[in-house]
Amino acid sequence: MAFVETKRHGQIFVVRINRPERMNALGFEIRSLLADAWSEFRDSSDLEVGVFTGTGRAFCAGEDMKESVEAGTVGGRRPAREDPFMSGELDKPVICAVNGFAMGGGFMLVERTDLRVAVPEAIFEMSEAKRWLLGGYGHGHIAALPHPIATEMAFSFRFSAERFHQIGFVNRLVPAEQLMSTAFEMAEHLLTLPPASRVNTVRMMREMRPNVAPNLLQLADALRDHGSKDDLLESRRAFVEKRAPKFKGWDDPGDRYRTPTLASISGE
Repeated sequence: MAFVETKRHGQIFVVRINRPERMNALGFEIRSLLADAWSEFRDSSDLEVGVFTGTGRAFCAGEDMKESVEAGTVGGRRPAREDPFMSGELDKPVICAVNGFAMGGGFMLVERTDLRVAVPEAIFEMSEAKRWLLGGYGHGHIAALPHPIATEMAFSFRFSAERFHQIGFVNRLVPAEQLMSTAFEMAEHLLTLPPASRVNTVRMMREMRPNVAPNLLQLADALRDHGSKDDLLESRRAFVEKRAPKFKGWDDPGDRYRTPTLASISGE
């Protein structure tokens, strides 16, 4: 059984993560197979619209924490081959058919798609605050969501598909039996457009998404290093061992009161 399955339906290309017993978590093999699948999509002169989905009760649960703990690393091992879906190389629209949980790195996969249809049972969580030393500060901003909602996302609160539909992160909310047919209806609409219009509109809409300002990216880099690095692997060990984490916080307790600021990183 392939952990990533692909299927062609005329000009529509379906990419399906297929490891339901691990909730389609992003291990090295799945990352590698996704890079292969999206490279095939990019390079094909016949394929024009992608549909991205998963098997089972999760679209994608994010980082394969068991694999990370076994390797003694955080974030997971990445394939040498670049994934054009993640790098933004694709000039073709991708529709996400969210069949279940979309957590952490799985949420980020949804975020990179152009249009989204989800089942009511789907649950979304940007998990960075649980696994790193800085929460997912940019995701609500990129989605142009109000500041309190972006803050809620950054602190790893969970969102139902219904709520995400209400605030505009999800385009369509449909029963499970209509998920793929709705995604295909959206894809078929895109295929009725002039090819140049489809390609150019995808590029323009992606460029119009908000970006985090350069000075705030610098601050984020400083904040990611502000704290005990031991806590990164501890959060993953605790998840795998199904226990409460024992966080250290800071190697030097005094660092708690020396949080980087925009003024401190600019030397003011």
